[in-house]
Amino acid sequence: MTTLPSKLHQRPLGRTGMNVTEIGYGAWGIGADAWVGAKDDESLTALRRYVELGGNFIDTAMGYGSGHSETLVGQVAREHPGTLVATKVSPKNGEWPAADRTTAEAAFPGEYVIRMTEASLERLGLGTIDVQQFHVWNDSWLGQGDWQDAVAQLKQSGKIRAFGISINDHQPNNAVKAVEAGVVETVQVIYNVFDQAPQDRLLDACHANGVGVIVRVALDEGSLTGTITPDTTFPEGDWRNRYFGGDRKTELQGRLRAVETDLGIGTDRLAETSLRFVLSHPAVSTVIVGMRSVRNVERNVALADGKGLPAEQVQKLHAHRWDRNWYQPAQQ
Repeated sequence: MTTLPSKLHQRPLGRTGMNVTEIGYGAWGIGADAWVGAKDDESLTALRRYVELGGNFIDTAMGYGSGHSETLVGQVAREHPGTLVATKVSPKNGEWPAADRTTAEAAFPGEYVIRMTEASLERLGLGTIDVQQFHVWNDSWLGQGDWQDAVAQLKQSGKIRAFGISINDHQPNNAVKAVEAGVVETVQVIYNVFDQAPQDRLLDACHANGVGVIVRVALDEGSLTGTITPDTTFPEGDWRNRYFGGDRKTELQGRLRAVETDLGIGTDRLAETSLRFVLSHPAVSTVIVGMRSVRNVERNVALADGKGLPAEQVQKLHAHRWDRNWYQPAQQ
């Protein structure tokens, strides 16, 4: 039986003045588009259970089910005042991820940023978005376009409290300049036992500059739960068919067994160990986990107890870094 902490541990979200629970709720999976099989009643039940247990941070986006995720998140956030909601503006040019040649004006012109933020507020049914983010990013956009003026206007009008960026998949260094320039208050980045690249530069830069870190894909889209086998299949149209394409499912098995052997754990401890690894870094504010069932909510929020991994185990996991380009990035 899962033992739930009496109160979920919170951490500062950088310099925003907001405190967020260590385990956040990632709402991509409830958008019912890329993740096949999501059902609204189950999603709402899981969301409500998350906030009832003390979870206070939900991350969504206008691009998750063409706003459907925002609608569900807003419904629960209105029922539970004090719930912090983060969302994201999709790039106007529809380019995922942002290419080097793309300009800020093409992806996030100021008028568009304001208009899309207002549309998200309408879907959410809220007066303020706690954290508004750009859903793709390129450090070359510093000093380009009028997006910074738009962000300042949104803050001044009270429509957003803080601004951040969701970094392109597996490009953590492509936000260091934005962090050091002080133009963002949060960054959202892929970071897990396999993808440890944020440790190279980004996390230290965030820690030094008071920028909150929102970690996504901490369980490598499920591979670090130990439930993905060479025979695992996904529904037709589910994006994980691409993510786990080629020989990835087979190659994964040896990697997982090596982690288990090195740490002396069973497969049943992989998910907990992987989440605690991410939470062990002092720069991390929260880990957003996709949780479409009450069971997963209860299992994951139990880890929001302020405890990371022993330093010895963290050091051992550093040896299991797995850098490679094994799929075409998808919207997140």
